[in-house]
Amino acid sequence: MSVQLETVSIHGHEVALRRGGTGPALVLVHGMAGSAETWHPIIDRLAENYTVIAPDLPGHGQSDKPRGDYSLGAYSSFLRDLMTQLDCPSATIVGQSLGGGIAMQFAYQHPEFCERLVLVSSGGLGEEVSWMLRLIATPGVEYVLPIAFMPWIGDGIRHVTPVLSKLGLRPSAQLKEIWRAYDSLADPEARSAFVHTMKAVIDTRGQRVSAVDRLYLAEDVPTLIVWGGRDPIIPVSHGRTAHELIPRSRLEIFDKSGHFPHCEEPQRFVELLEDFTTSTVSARPNPAGATAQ
Repeated sequence: MSVQLETVSIHGHEVALRRGGTGPALVLVHGMAGSAETWHPIIDRLAENYTVIAPDLPGHGQSDKPRGDYSLGAYSSFLRDLMTQLDCPSATIVGQSLGGGIAMQFAYQHPEFCERLVLVSSGGLGEEVSWMLRLIATPGVEYVLPIAFMPWIGDGIRHVTPVLSKLGLRPSAQLKEIWRAYDSLADPEARSAFVHTMKAVIDTRGQRVSAVDRLYLAEDVPTLIVWGGRDPIIPVSHGRTAHELIPRSRLEIFDKSGHFPHCEEPQRFVELLEDFTTSTVSARPNPAGATAQ
C-alpha cells in the first residue's frame, strides 16, 4: 500500500499527514520548522512492513497554524488525539530533533500509547544547541525575522540551484533539509508558530527543557538513539549521555551524517529501525492491536 497525503480534523483544525502501509504502527515526528516531507527518503520503504503515520505538526507544513499552545505538552496531547482519531492504539514513536523531545514527552504523558522510542538527533537532552538557534531565540527577534525570510530570497535560491546542479554542485541531504525549513518560514503564519515553538524550548543560553532527570523512567520502553557524528545543531554527546541514562537503550552513531541521519543515510536507517523493532518486545501488553486501521 503506497503512502498517501490526507487530512484529518483535530479539534476543528485541519492536520495534514502521510499514511500508508500495513503492519505494526510507526508514528514519525519531524523537527522544528520541518514537515513530514523530511521522511520522504525512507517512508515508502517503511510502508512495505509497517503502518506509517507521519503528520505535519500543527503550525508546520500543510497543517493549520492557529494562534495557540506550541509547547511540548501540547504537541504530546496532539499526538495522542491524532492516534485516537486514526484508531491507532499504540505505536513505535520516532522523533527527530524537536520531534524527539515531543516523543519523550509523549512517552511520559501517555505511556499506554508508546511501544518503543526512537530518538533521532533529539532535542531535550541537554542545554547545548547551535548558536544560530540561540540567536533566533533572542527577545524581539520576531520583528526581525520577516526581513530575514523575505520570499524573494527563497525565489533567488530556487533559481540558482538548477544552475549549480548542472555544474555538478549538488546540495547535501542535510543542506536540503535546512533549506526546506528556511523556505517554510517565508509564510507569516508558519513563522509565528515557529517563534512560539522556539520560545517554548530554547532561549539565548540554549535548550530550556531537558528530560535528562527523568530518563530512568524509560527503563521499560525499548529505546533506540540515533545520531549523526557530524551534527552541527545538537551535539552527539547528548546521545551518548542519554544512552548511559536509559537502561538497555541502544545507541547508533552515523559517523558521516549531520543532523538528519535518516535523510543522509536512508538505507542504513531503515535497516536499523527494522532490526530494532523486530528484536525488541513492545512495552505495551497487547502489541498486536497496534496496527492502525
